[in-house]
Amino acid sequence: MSMQGHWQSRPEGGGRFALWLIRTIALHGGRRLGRFCLYPITLYFFLRRGPERRASRQYLQRVFGRPPTVWQVLRHIHCFAATTLDRIFLLAHGERPFQIETEGLALLDERIAQGRGVLLFGSHQGSFEALRAISARRPEMSLRVVLDKQKTPAMTELLEALAPQVGASVIDAAQDGTTIVLAMAEACQGGALVAMLADRGRGHEVLRRTGFLGSPAPFPVSPWLLAHALQVPVVLCFGLYLGGNRYRLVFEPFCDRVEVPRQARGPALDALIARYAQRLEHYVQVAPYNWFNFYDFWQDAPMAADPAAAVGERVGA
Repeated sequence: MSMQGHWQSRPEGGGRFALWLIRTIALHGGRRLGRFCLYPITLYFFLRRGPERRASRQYLQRVFGRPPTVWQVLRHIHCFAATTLDRIFLLAHGERPFQIETEGLALLDERIAQGRGVLLFGSHQGSFEALRAISARRPEMSLRVVLDKQKTPAMTELLEALAPQVGASVIDAAQDGTTIVLAMAEACQGGALVAMLADRGRGHEVLRRTGFLGSPAPFPVSPWLLAHALQVPVVLCFGLYLGGNRYRLVFEPFCDRVEVPRQARGPALDALIARYAQRLEHYVQVAPYNWFNFYDFWQDAPMAADPAAAVGERVGA
């Protein structure tokens, strides 16, 4: 398969046995032994997963403005492996083994206090799992995550075995669009945080292009149409991996409500997506090895003429 293939066509890395093995080593041997195992795993993926390796090079060249070294590509893959391993510890032990800094948490609390629910828009950057660990500090706060369970079934199965309550809180993005929207609306009416990733779309989704790291890139419109339909505050969330056992969880209020006028739908969506992409690019520059879209993010993709159609489609995660 070429690097230009859609991300959904790439197989899940490792499989059930590999994930079971690393989980067993991690939970019984400790985090130090688990992290030691990341070195051969990183080398294996570098050698065997050509499309991801080439995508990493393409992305890093955009960030650094020059062709990356082999070491930089290996570091990129290792960072992804490290945050994947840490998902196990975050679910099994919470934030105890980690140092998690927070930024903007008071601003998030102000939106939660309104009681209308809050949409948290993240990206495939760093660790979204750190958000779940932070939510444990406030057991009264309900967190629902929109996630496609079918994309990584082995990882989903492993994580739900570690924390069944987390699996029960997931809104499965593989369901039909109406079911997803109703589940999100119900959660918001109950004052919950509803988190989803807004940086890449599924194969059937409506996409619009905006500038990102020097070239137009396709972003999904469905998160913004959902925000318009739900009329709740939108907060951006970035869980940055800082190395070792350190993470920084950043919350940035985006708007109190998203307005997408019917007569100017396209320009309104373009403006929203451009703002989101600008903030995403900022944090990509802050932590370049945290970007985990291992496919050609700037690939040519068909742009739909009518973004309103995205409301009834599934949303990606």
